[in-house]
Amino acid sequence: MHPDPAFRWPKSGNDHNDADERAALEALIAQIGFGMIFATTPDGPRVAHVPVFSTGDGALQFHLSRGNALTKHLSGMTALCVINGPDAYISPDWYGVDDQVPTWNYLSLELEGSVREMEREGLVALLDDLAEQNEVKLAPKKPWHRDKMDAGKFNKMVDAIVGFEMEIVAWRPTAKFSQNKPVAARDNAADALDALGRRAVAHMMREFSPK
Repeated sequence: MHPDPAFRWPKSGNDHNDADERAALEALIAQIGFGMIFATTPDGPRVAHVPVFSTGDGALQFHLSRGNALTKHLSGMTALCVINGPDAYISPDWYGVDDQVPTWNYLSLELEGSVREMEREGLVALLDDLAEQNEVKLAPKKPWHRDKMDAGKFNKMVDAIVGFEMEIVAWRPTAKFSQNKPVAARDNAADALDALGRRAVAHMMREFSPK
């Protein structure tokens, strides 16, 4: 992964500020809601695949099973979280321009920060937040809530996991969507992706295209 220091999230109009970009990245975390936590342990490098929740004030929360290889080491460590957006292979034939090579377009966000273990009360709040954030996406289905569960069974399941909070010190987004190609070539490739049903990447190619 190669974070782009010149990254700017697309925004209508000519005005753009860091608050707009941060809001867009927060929305990306909420929309995808799933990431990978990387850290080095005494047993070697390890990764965990987890639902994630951004508190909106610079922290990322997640939970691991007590048996996960990272759980007993993570508190007090500096870790990385990677959240991947849409991606797709790009054929050089699609550009309509000579002497091109195959590539892969993608959107990804890398977060770095120190990690602390959460108290049980915070963990329960995290579980409620994750359920609420994701259940609303299923409307018009009536949202699930843990009140539907037997309290004893819920508490037993909470005992089996550990909550963590990462204090984010670095946000490193990367958007690779053929921005270096001519507009017509980029649009040709986006049309090809649309025809294959890869509409998310096609949309992002147009959104990230400097016109």
